[in-house]
Amino acid sequence: MRRIFDLTTERGVLATSVAVTLVVAFLGIGFGLFSGSFSIVFDGIYSMIDASMSLLSLVVVNLILSHAVTGSLSRKLRERFSMGFWHLEPMVLGLNGTLLISAALYALVTAVGSLLKGGRSLEFGWAIVYAAVTVIACVGIATVEIRANRKIRSEFLRLDVKGWIMSASITAALLVAFSIGYFVQGTRWQWISPYIDPAVLAMVCLLIIPLPVSTIRQALADIFLVTPLDLKLHVDTVAKAFVVKHGLASYRAYVARVGRSKDIELYFIVPADAPARTIAEWDALRDEVGDLVGEAGPNRWLTVVFTGDPAWAE
Repeated sequence: MRRIFDLTTERGVLATSVAVTLVVAFLGIGFGLFSGSFSIVFDGIYSMIDASMSLLSLVVVNLILSHAVTGSLSRKLRERFSMGFWHLEPMVLGLNGTLLISAALYALVTAVGSLLKGGRSLEFGWAIVYAAVTVIACVGIATVEIRANRKIRSEFLRLDVKGWIMSASITAALLVAFSIGYFVQGTRWQWISPYIDPAVLAMVCLLIIPLPVSTIRQALADIFLVTPLDLKLHVDTVAKAFVVKHGLASYRAYVARVGRSKDIELYFIVPADAPARTIAEWDALRDEVGDLVGEAGPNRWLTVVFTGDPAWAE
């Protein structure tokens, strides 16, 4: 059990997040139905979507690590996915952001419809209990993940932290609104009670809809292999210096970022009158390029080619 929820690994943190999210989701749906609050039900459904995506993220992380680090994948999987599983990461991140925005849009439409129909009544006492417990849980797990990700540096965990912060913000807004609704009971302001639940739900939806947009944009850039300018600039700087140092004719560089992986292909054009070199000498030059590019590891896919024909580099 300790190994599954190991907070020093990406998989352990995600597993912990999934477990807490499922608890929060079931609490939200249960309390929402019991108190009559659609905003709490939405909070639970939102958490359920988040838990489903965290589970999918956990599966993808296991596949990536198994292929790139441990080498424990079955032979059949290795044959079918010989280039690895990095391409699944932006797909999951994009799907996650899209589902969260879709759920918020649906809830926004529902909230506006409820406002137009005169709102709905609910049990503020139970709603306050749920909101208080959930805020504590969300803030607690977000803090744990932030501390863990300082060393792990995972995009999945970064998005998961954002999800917990969003959930905490949603529930904190609900807590404030429910408290107001509770204290206006029996006063001349009691008429606003039916409008509190749909109004706060609409406000929360308007706030959270834009948040996953940057994640979706980055995921689409990775899926379509849009060249990351910072990585291209670094590779160009290394390649130009290498060409000058070793008297080569020119080079071609192709780079892409797919999730956590960096794909780099470097083709160096060797002059026709260049002196012959042994295989060991060419390999030494490749090692030099690898050291200059840096960030060697299981998530760097580096190809270095030396050729006298520029057509092979195009």
